[in-house]
Amino acid sequence: MRSLSERASFWTAGAVVALALWTSACPTMIYPLYQAEWGLTSTTVAWIFAAYPIALIPVLVIFGNLSDHIGRRAAILLGLAAELVGVLLFVLATDVTLLLVGRAFMGLGVGLSLSPASVAMVEFSTAGADKRAGAIGTAVSALGIALAMLVGGGLSQYAPYPLRLTFVVLALMILVVVFFALGLPRHTPDEARSRWRIRAIVIPRGNRGIFAAGSIAFASSFMLGSLVLPLGAKIAHQLARSDNALLTGALLSVFAVSISATALLAKRLDLWTAVIVGAVFSSGAVWLFVVTGTTHSIVVFFLASACAGIGYSFDFAGGLTILNRYAAPHHRASMVSGGYLLGYISQGIGAPALGAIVTANGLMTALANGAIAFSVVFGISLIGATVVRRSLREAAPQERALETASTD
Repeated sequence: MRSLSERASFWTAGAVVALALWTSACPTMIYPLYQAEWGLTSTTVAWIFAAYPIALIPVLVIFGNLSDHIGRRAAILLGLAAELVGVLLFVLATDVTLLLVGRAFMGLGVGLSLSPASVAMVEFSTAGADKRAGAIGTAVSALGIALAMLVGGGLSQYAPYPLRLTFVVLALMILVVVFFALGLPRHTPDEARSRWRIRAIVIPRGNRGIFAAGSIAFASSFMLGSLVLPLGAKIAHQLARSDNALLTGALLSVFAVSISATALLAKRLDLWTAVIVGAVFSSGAVWLFVVTGTTHSIVVFFLASACAGIGYSFDFAGGLTILNRYAAPHHRASMVSGGYLLGYISQGIGAPALGAIVTANGLMTALANGAIAFSVVFGISLIGATVVRRSLREAAPQERALETASTD
């Protein structure tokens, strides 16, 4: 197949990012059906969700820098193949075991494809357009989540085979993107020249403070996902009193639409300001979900979903841009993989913890406890961004003075 142009490669990489998030969220609207038809508890549903980040974490640890050595295209294709296997297992599933294995394959696939695709979007952008790539990356991530909600909600409500058809549609979309991904360049100039070997994710010593601030902001978006994706449909049905899957999907897709709309604004804000705003909206969102339970209001649920989308967008775009901007080129995939690693660890812990509390004490107790715990993390993100921004501003005049002295 003939190689794609730089522009086509950029959008193909974006499609891979969108598919990764669609794959991550694809069972969201089907979880209530599994509970109703198979008699699953909220704890079991949470573990099905968590099988995805649990499988993804070792992939990021072992293969976090793989695409720096074998090329973005090869890593992306391996990831898409694993995603396809996972989705097809959901099509065929008749019990929880196949769902768990399917989610593990989804995690494997996203772990292999998401980081190189995110990096490829930067590499196939024009020089100095890293914020644009980060904003578009956030927008296509939102598109993937929205498709999971709307396609899953619509097909489960009105189409035959509600437990399976949404996964058939996703499998076909993965095959289409595989066709285009075959045309990506085999290698890019920023790849490492050494042979790949298994090693821990490398964070250069001079980048560690900035990496901590960026990755915590980035992980905040995943923590929101650990609440919205496994529990969103349950919150809408049980607390906001929505009894139509398509309506529920539409309400949850507000989360994704807000992500996309906010991404356009995020690229115009100062990077560290975006992270601070993201922390504020993220905290507001989790408490609005609590208020949804006390008011049983669809309007409040709508506001909570919108607020969560805004917070997610600033957290994700700000964190991802920090990790890309401050990394040396040959450490870029490793830095981004480190951010995803922290994000998925938080998601792998958060989702089962919330599910266990729901099963033992009810949905409202889980939401209240989650709001407290998550707000602490969002507060750390806000403080970290404020401190790092101040230190960078103080360091800038000193660096300019050194540059001037060296040229005299």
